[in-house]
Amino acid sequence: MAKASDPIVINGHRLKNRLTFAPTVKFGWAKEDGILSDRHLEHYKERAEHGLGLLCVEATAVTPDGRFCPDHIGLWNDAQVERHKYIADVCRENDVVSLIQLNHTGITTNPQMGEPKGPSAVPTRSGELSRAMSVSEIHAMQEAFISAAVRAKKAGYDGVQLHGCHSYLINQFVAKKTNLREDEYGGSDENRARFASEIIRGIRELAGPDFLISVRTVGWDPDLQSCIAVAEEYLRAGCDYLQVSHGIEMPDPAAVLREGDPFTAICALGVRFHEYFGPRVPVSTVNSLLTPEQVHYLLDNDLVDTVDLARAVLADPRFPEAVLYGSDYVKCFDCKRCQYGPFTKNQCPAALKRAKEA
Repeated sequence: MAKASDPIVINGHRLKNRLTFAPTVKFGWAKEDGILSDRHLEHYKERAEHGLGLLCVEATAVTPDGRFCPDHIGLWNDAQVERHKYIADVCRENDVVSLIQLNHTGITTNPQMGEPKGPSAVPTRSGELSRAMSVSEIHAMQEAFISAAVRAKKAGYDGVQLHGCHSYLINQFVAKKTNLREDEYGGSDENRARFASEIIRGIRELAGPDFLISVRTVGWDPDLQSCIAVAEEYLRAGCDYLQVSHGIEMPDPAAVLREGDPFTAICALGVRFHEYFGPRVPVSTVNSLLTPEQVHYLLDNDLVDTVDLARAVLADPRFPEAVLYGSDYVKCFDCKRCQYGPFTKNQCPAALKRAKEA
């Protein structure tokens, strides 16, 4: 049985423990040029210094029109690379494996950024129809992901994570609700996975065999079995690591939770993936893991290979040390709306308590 402190090797990259920092966007911290701010650099430095085995930088746009908002970071041009070198270097100095998450919002694109487009013409959040991408546009978008991954390698990151869940573009190709295509990018599980699978193959060709490729993959769109089949396609394409979360549709608790499971239905998706994929590929889980006890339960019982931590590490960068050594930390307040999320003033009560106690 693996413990939280046990190392794990993923495509030649040694994680010193099983604790990873999930990508969490810092709204309002960047400018329209998509370049990392000093605030970003300090944020990631502080988290790299407190015991994580792997750190994944927040969702990073591969094209300007794929941003959440005008102050969303990107890797769509070479001018954005330089400041990422600082994060990669800080991670390396602290023996932390570094990834960066690559994303495009697709049909959920902010109207300020561009036209909502995706696999099919379907209603958007505003009620209007998105535009279905042509095959040539699909190929151009794949090249944008691949080019961003090459820039990530130039910056010194150990790998990339493709954002394949949470209703964004890759998830939209996977979900039957948003992918109504009848060509090679729609219909079967293999076809709906093709958009991301071809990106994985393109990254592998240009970034090399040692570059770590993860997919933050969807666990329920429209059901667990279909998403496992999609993940199989990712593995065939060369994916090294499955980091599982929810998609457009929320999981049915009755279908994924078992009696006595002390975690959420979203967290259970990673557990079910781990049961299926076993030793073939490392699998992580995420969602509402706010105490060391929850983390130890998942790892001590061999329910997943790694645990993705988000709000717990936002609230207090020392949380990994609390898991590993039993040291003190400030617990996440589990706010109804996370104060690191959009439309907030970044007034995390746990962070404020930490500052007051310092």
